[in-house]
Amino acid sequence: MSLAGTFGHEVGSFPMATAKPIVFVVDDDVWVRESLESLIHDEGWHPETFASAQEFLDRPRALIPSCLVLDISLPGLNGLELQKHVAVERTDMPIIFITGHGDIPMSVGAMKAGAVEFLTKPFNDEVLLTAIRQALERSRLALAQEAEMREVRDRYAALTPREQDVMALVVSGLLNKQVAGELGIAESTVKAHRGQVMQKMKANSVADLVKMTARLNQRVP
Repeated sequence: MSLAGTFGHEVGSFPMATAKPIVFVVDDDVWVRESLESLIHDEGWHPETFASAQEFLDRPRALIPSCLVLDISLPGLNGLELQKHVAVERTDMPIIFITGHGDIPMSVGAMKAGAVEFLTKPFNDEVLLTAIRQALERSRLALAQEAEMREVRDRYAALTPREQDVMALVVSGLLNKQVAGELGIAESTVKAHRGQVMQKMKANSVADLVKMTARLNQRVP
């Protein structure tokens, strides 16, 4: 099958490591959807196709590697408008634009907004497949980073308020004696709290705590 010469509820139940990556396709041309579905399936990925942007938005987010193959011209919300929604609501999902009516300004706008590729129909299947592979890898890395950030936040939430105070002062570079002075507690108490912080945060060193603090200050989608 070739496309050359043609065209004119959050789901977290799939283990990310074992589930097939999903390639979403949004295009109002049924032939395009069917052709891409076959191409994607043959590569071992899971295809899901939609005729409109709203149909896609109604589909719950999938917490496994995925990307979106998106047509610019769509009924209702167009591709560039859908891109804005995805940028906010599904930050781990790269977009590959396909269009039969693309021009340079549209391409530049799409790429500046974060699209990984902008292909004008007709295009070679392998060019699209290469773009999909790159997009899925980007999605995998984004999801892994998001999971790591959430894990660190969960560990931090398990600390008592006093342990959080001790952690903040230790990360700022204060010694146990100085932390004790800041909090008005015994140095031995600081040592005990510090040990609990290291254990609960699964940190091997203060440097680890510093890195975790940086992650805690990052936004989780």
